[in-house]
Amino acid sequence: MLQEFTATNDVDEDGLPAGGNVTSIGLSIEWQKGPLGEEGVDRLAPNGAFVETLIAAALQRIEWYQEVNDGKFECAENSFAIGHLRDALDELNERTKDRQARGVEGTHKA
Repeated sequence: MLQEFTATNDVDEDGLPAGGNVTSIGLSIEWQKGPLGEEGVDRLAPNGAFVETLIAAALQRIEWYQEVNDGKFECAENSFAIGHLRDALDELNERTKDRQARGVEGTHKA
C-alpha cells in the first residue's frame, strides 16, 4: 500500500543537489546534503541518507516477508519486486564505479 508522503529536494546557490527530506507515517529521511569529497583526499562523513540505503532497506523487508512464518507470505510479486530492487542497486553501484573510474565520485562533477 502506497502511503502519502511529503518530500523536499534542496539545491545550493549553484542549483546543485543539497539534501532534502521525506516524511510519512513511520518514515523520516534526511538526504545527504552536499558531496562527500573525493576518496582519500578530502572525504567527509555522511550527514544524511543515500538512495541506495533506502532501496536496500526496502529489499531487506520484502525478503523477510518471503521467509517469515515458514514463507507464509511468499509470493511471485514479492520475488519480482526483490529482483527489481536488486537490479536498481546493481545499476546504482555501476554508476558509482563509473564515477570512481572517472575521478568524479564524491563531487558535483558530472
